[in-house]
Amino acid sequence: MNASVQPHSSLFRPASRLSAIGVSEILKITGLAAELKRQGRDVILLGTGEPDFDTPEHVKDAAERAMAAGVTKYTALDGTPELKAAIRAKFKRDNGLEFAQDEITVSAGAKQVLFNAMMATLEVGDEVIIPTPYWVTYADIVLIMGGKPVFVPCREANGFRLTAEDLARAITPRTRWVMLNSPSNPSGAAYSEANYRPILDVLIKHPHVWLMVDDIYEHIVYDDIRFVTPAAIEPSLRDRTLTVNGVSKAYAMTGWRIGFAGGPSALIRAMAIVQSQSTSCPSSISQAAAIAALNSPAEIVGERCRSFQARRDLVVAALNRIDGITCRVPEGAFYTFAGCAGLIGRTMPDGTRINSDADYADYLMHSIGVAVIPGAAFGLAPYFRISYATSILELEEACRRIAHATSRLS
Repeated sequence: MNASVQPHSSLFRPASRLSAIGVSEILKITGLAAELKRQGRDVILLGTGEPDFDTPEHVKDAAERAMAAGVTKYTALDGTPELKAAIRAKFKRDNGLEFAQDEITVSAGAKQVLFNAMMATLEVGDEVIIPTPYWVTYADIVLIMGGKPVFVPCREANGFRLTAEDLARAITPRTRWVMLNSPSNPSGAAYSEANYRPILDVLIKHPHVWLMVDDIYEHIVYDDIRFVTPAAIEPSLRDRTLTVNGVSKAYAMTGWRIGFAGGPSALIRAMAIVQSQSTSCPSSISQAAAIAALNSPAEIVGERCRSFQARRDLVVAALNRIDGITCRVPEGAFYTFAGCAGLIGRTMPDGTRINSDADYADYLMHSIGVAVIPGAAFGLAPYFRISYATSILELEEACRRIAHATSRLS
């Protein structure tokens, strides 16, 4: 081989925008757990934000009927009229929100809805306020667009919820969006109308700031908590609020990739332009399935929610019995966000000191084969997230292992 000829791989130059982001810590840990499993290790993965239930049969049947009927072509750019009608009905029925057809968008997952909205609105240097702990994708999407994430820590003493005072201090003339997620990934914290009201009062005073609300865990709430969404609480903010949702979590349809949102028609049109030059329309088959999901009887979602609540109660109780760990009871989603400050400074059996939540998570992975996600990945340490969207038997075994491994710290 001629010495002057370099391998093709050395010619690759990634775009500079990628230097600010990386592969999600969740995916890294999930990948490591999968690799250990391939090596024959007994690993319990508590890191994936995916229901372990199957997609309901009537939803799969709707997809089969659509395929048999030849519904396999391109559809309207940002959602079929039939799916948009089902989404409009859902918003009115569940949230008291009325949207016109041109105020609805459908994308390949809620993540693409967020991406389209940021691409359509952010200029370089625009700021997006993100309460922490936060889903890791929020910040990376902002960074890809040249925006600036402004992280506002949310204290456990306030239920991991944003306060009006902290929000007011974070707003500047460059603030473009505030992002809210209820119930939250990773904390499981949910906002009541009383929690939202002071925040919305702050936003009323700042007409240049828009509100993006991620309601993807809407139907997974516990203890008779009533889900609410900001645009329904404060109609004066409706014309600068994007309400994002999807079928992934409530209907166990993560792989079908259907997310949607309701918002001002001008914003929806701009988002459609972005989508037209990226993925174009969502899958025709998935859209047909999503119609069946959104028109499902409420009992299906309720039954699964009750199962998640039983798992939540098991995990919270087990973690709170472990010396050095504290775990707040989450109001929704399927995550616990447990504090491990009491373990910082302790020593592993091999003499290694635990200096962070990442060290503790790594210790659990390699010593007992339990994969959890450190809170630092979500912008708030020292905590760790457990996804309890898995079987009771696995959760019981995982908690037993965590208790045993933690008892061995000195």
